[in-house]
Amino acid sequence: MTDGAAFARHARALFEVAERESDPERVAAELDTYARLLVDQPELARVLHSRAVPPSKKADAVRAIAAEAGFTPIVSRLLAALAERDRLQAMPGLATAFNSRVLERRNIVSAEVTTAMPLPPEKVEAIARKLGEVTGKQVRVSSRVDPSIIGGVVARIGSIVYDGSVTGQLARMRQKLVENV
Repeated sequence: MTDGAAFARHARALFEVAERESDPERVAAELDTYARLLVDQPELARVLHSRAVPPSKKADAVRAIAAEAGFTPIVSRLLAALAERDRLQAMPGLATAFNSRVLERRNIVSAEVTTAMPLPPEKVEAIARKLGEVTGKQVRVSSRVDPSIIGGVVARIGSIVYDGSVTGQLARMRQKLVENV
């Protein structure tokens, strides 16, 4: 099983437990808080991810962190279980998969929009609205610039790509010409 599939399976189980015992939004926020803590405290991250530190010590450390941060019992148990199995390095992937589930529940999808030049905020909002009409969901857009597309827009929502770039149009025209020859 790939890591992505494992993260998705674990996130689904965590989400079901969070819906029964807590608030999935709060659990997502706590997972983000833990991830931010490791970014802000790289020495702590090194210790928690080190093979030299016994898993029981890691579990004690994350229990203390969870208690200090006031995490829900669900997140506290999750961190301790991952520490005891020496799998804390899986937290970023699990948190990402869990956050995707929370967004899915709220009928929100993420889209990556690529353009040849930076877009003003009102254009990004207009693209988000248009993608929302197409998907029937609220769309959160992250934009990036790639001059190689020459012009137009490429939008990616999950595995679906809407290619309105000049480069894409030229490639489609070329393909049609090749097929007709």
